[in-house]
Amino acid sequence: MTNLNVKALGLSLGIIWAIAAFIMGILAMMLGYGGNFVEALGSIYIGYEATLKGSIIGAIWGFIDAGICGVIVAWLYNKLAK
Repeated sequence: MTNLNVKALGLSLGIIWAIAAFIMGILAMMLGYGGNFVEALGSIYIGYEATLKGSIIGAIWGFIDAGICGVIVAWLYNKLAK
């Protein structure tokens, strides 16, 4: 049985969530789509809002948040799989 690569999973999840948060911020700004999602996440990610600057801030927060979660998931999986 192989272990999960902790760094790779953390980076992968961080990148995917950062892109998703950025796109949702832009869609909320331009189309109003996902405004409730951006507002809810903005209550956790300081500065995240439906603006270009807010979308970039949300992407940074998302990268950090999901990256840390990915590292924890991979680490825990590797420990439990032994």
